[in-house]
Amino acid sequence: MNTVIIDYKAGNVQSLLFAIERLGFSAKLTNNPDEISKADKVIFPGVGEASFAMNSLRETELDLLIPELKQPLLGICLGMQLLCKDSEESDTKALGIFDVSVKRFPDSVLVPQIGWNQIYDLKSDLFRDIPEQSYMYLVHSYYAEKNKNTIATTDYSESYSTALQKDNFFGVQFHPEKSGVFGSKILENFLKLMNIRNLS
Repeated sequence: MNTVIIDYKAGNVQSLLFAIERLGFSAKLTNNPDEISKADKVIFPGVGEASFAMNSLRETELDLLIPELKQPLLGICLGMQLLCKDSEESDTKALGIFDVSVKRFPDSVLVPQIGWNQIYDLKSDLFRDIPEQSYMYLVHSYYAEKNKNTIATTDYSESYSTALQKDNFFGVQFHPEKSGVFGSKILENFLKLMNIRNLS
């Protein structure tokens, strides 16, 4: 199986590569459109600022390629947020795969949210064998609102989407590679997914 991690200068991906290797898989870090298009699985990670990340995608026209991909794609953290339509962070227009806006947590809570929090209302094969209320590791100041594509929820000031799915596109706000045994299981579930065309 050919798995690629999209390289667009948005964060250190070594821990993700190590987590994939521990599961007995391998992945290649690339920004080559042809390699990404031909991959069996695509992982779209991200740490940093939304507008910088989108500009980086535009430099190599990956902003045009990503929405056209047909194989399973997993966005992680900022990667998930960039799959949404826009973000309050620097008033950024994103990729528009999920029809939902990304908003900043209110000042009434500690921002960023850093540490472990629970996920619940799990609704996808991505969460096969993952118990409700499992803890995942999160580091973020912005969140996707709940919507028709929400497949997992977390509470922090209010309930929000901690995972999304539309067709072959998946997104998780937490870092599965840093979330212990259940995070590793979520990565494994993604890597074992069959190619998907019409899930909602």
